[in-house]
Amino acid sequence: MAREYKDSGIEWIGQIPKEWKVELIGNNIKEIGDKNEDSSEDNALQFKMGSIISKKGGDSKYNPESLTAYTKVQEGDIVINGLNLSFDFISQRVGLVREKGVITSTYLTLRPSSILYSEFINYLFKAYDNCKAFHGMGRGLRQILAFRELRNQKLIYPSLSEQHKIADYLDKVCGEADEMIVLQEKMIEELKAYKQSVITEAVTKGLNPNVPMKNSGIDWIGEIPEHWKIVKAKHYVIITNGSDPQTEGDIPVYGSGSTSFKTCGEYKDGPAVLIGRKGATLHIPHYIEGRYWNVDTAFDVKCKENMLLKYYYYLAVSFDYKYYISQTTLPGMAQSSYNNMIIPMPPLSEQRQIASYLDTKCSEIDSLTAIKQQKITELKEYKKSVIYEYVTGKKEVV
Repeated sequence: MAREYKDSGIEWIGQIPKEWKVELIGNNIKEIGDKNEDSSEDNALQFKMGSIISKKGGDSKYNPESLTAYTKVQEGDIVINGLNLSFDFISQRVGLVREKGVITSTYLTLRPSSILYSEFINYLFKAYDNCKAFHGMGRGLRQILAFRELRNQKLIYPSLSEQHKIADYLDKVCGEADEMIVLQEKMIEELKAYKQSVITEAVTKGLNPNVPMKNSGIDWIGEIPEHWKIVKAKHYVIITNGSDPQTEGDIPVYGSGSTSFKTCGEYKDGPAVLIGRKGATLHIPHYIEGRYWNVDTAFDVKCKENMLLKYYYYLAVSFDYKYYISQTTLPGMAQSSYNNMIIPMPPLSEQRQIASYLDTKCSEIDSLTAIKQQKITELKEYKKSVIYEYVTGKKEVV
């Protein structure tokens, strides 16, 4: 028998099964604000990619000395990161608590009543998140979601038994998708490592495996072809500071770890290599061919005679930065460090061969990586779609 439907009264949901209920969220979900003032709970929890995990087994960089201001939670509670709703953290704002602990009180902690299954409500709120239903509920300068606003929004739900069936089905389907995503991510990391090894091998060992070798005397370089030189970079490159652009325009702006985060009216003409000056991503060089502007988080490199710029770029990808980075609060590389860096120097003709080989090889690897990344995107979109279809009754678990 065909299922009958009715209007949910919620624009982004539309039709729902006739027997499903539509009520205000606040009718059967309450906010939890039980503070850990007696320090009885020491299991601090955190968000991790849409899940709630313990900091004890996680990778949190922030571990407060006191947890007294944290909110006590229990298995089955739902946590929403309602901060800065204008930022797009799609499908990452909602998490289900799976162990007793405490979590920062800046998050919204909710506890469903006995007629609601927490696993189902978790998926339902993920659908709210995916469809940006929370985005219009924030208040104040930081667009913060408060329960006084959320409680007056509508909630749809089927019978408790059907909630269990839907949640169990989504656990299975989404779990399978997550396993495939993890596999794709692992392959991407392997491709990145392979690409790095290909580049490093080519710029330090050359393309002919049969040539006689000699010790370079530099740990990160190791042996090099016997006819290559070991030189200081400053004799072959010109390194200049970037600067902050003052006017807007249509020229891409680059820093040590960013690309085109704004545009400006002033410019320089490529080609050039941009190498990091400060910050966590200073080890990510850019090879720029067209017009560009370089900000002061990166140095600008042009080459003198007998040094091919593209070869220097691939060298920069291979630098072992730990030998040169200043060990301060904000990691940095001084211009003098780059200038005095010892680098392998093959003949110019061989530099061209190496650069051409790496252009082709890296393009092949990048194409494979892009395929894996597209697969991840498709899997994530599939998860969003299947969650929406089942928590809104568009499809039925049979």
